[in-house]
Amino acid sequence: MPPRLSPVRIGSAEVPGNLFLAPLAGFTEPAFRRLCVEYGAFLTYTEMLSAEGFIRDNRKTRLLLEREENEVHFGVQIFAGSPFAAASAVRDIEKSRPTLVDLNCGCPVPKVVRTGAGSSLLRNPRLLHDMVKAMRDHTSLPVTVKIRSGWDGGSVNYRETADAAVQAGAAMICLHPRTRSQGYSGSACWEQIRDLKTRISVPVFGSGDLYTPGDAARMLGETGCDGVMFARGALGNPFIFRETREFLTTGACRTPDPEERVAAGLRQLDRAVELKGEDAACREMRKHFVSYVKGIPGSARFRALIVQARTRDEYRRIAGDFLRSLPEGRER
Repeated sequence: MPPRLSPVRIGSAEVPGNLFLAPLAGFTEPAFRRLCVEYGAFLTYTEMLSAEGFIRDNRKTRLLLEREENEVHFGVQIFAGSPFAAASAVRDIEKSRPTLVDLNCGCPVPKVVRTGAGSSLLRNPRLLHDMVKAMRDHTSLPVTVKIRSGWDGGSVNYRETADAAVQAGAAMICLHPRTRSQGYSGSACWEQIRDLKTRISVPVFGSGDLYTPGDAARMLGETGCDGVMFARGALGNPFIFRETREFLTTGACRTPDPEERVAAGLRQLDRAVELKGEDAACREMRKHFVSYVKGIPGSARFRALIVQARTRDEYRRIAGDFLRSLPEGRER
């Protein structure tokens, strides 16, 4: 079957399309998610939230749960080290009425792994099973799970961890086919996504090495997965959703010019200022803006300047000077 856009049923939820924004700590904040939806993401995820943060009523954790008005289909991802923590978190999360709640079983960051959460769960499928079951027992929301191939090259056990999650009631599995020890190095083994799709009854989404519409089409076609999650490929590039929709529909797509890329970054900044205030928004937008202009000729100086910007006016001045410096900008 050729790769295509299609609706996907995840437990009791019907999502009208199969191009999702993956959860990314430090990046999938509300202002960015808003843009991704505008450009065509069918479902967006929060940043990874600490289950312990809900138990302790941590203000920062609850702020990360904020949902943009255009996020019709919205997922919340948590990390937890025990069934109790996971169950406690979903009881709170359910009040926000998301589309689904996801358990992270893939984060390789040491401070997460040390708590028994994230990719640490790949070493203990029984505990993973018990955590998913605890979540299912305490919420009517679909529970999904994001996993990696395994802990390291000597313990590739995605089949076992996926089976444990599905047996406990998981409604969808997303596989990033790298091991915890690989981090984000090397290449994602898409063959594992294809293999998993033939083995479990719930939808399988793929993630890893998705940077272009062609990558998404190849993953869908080669693996037969039900959908894809853009992660690093969406950073500074919410346009990837529009492009992929067009590519899967027509075989071609429009790419954003520098003006559109910079304008989108400024719109994200404006929304972030509304949500967080100018000081925090300007500090946090630096990393986003570096991604928005990546690959544009002459952007090195822009990046050097933008990481010093402290106010919205400074961002606008630096962005305006940059666009006027481009040959295309002078012609227009």
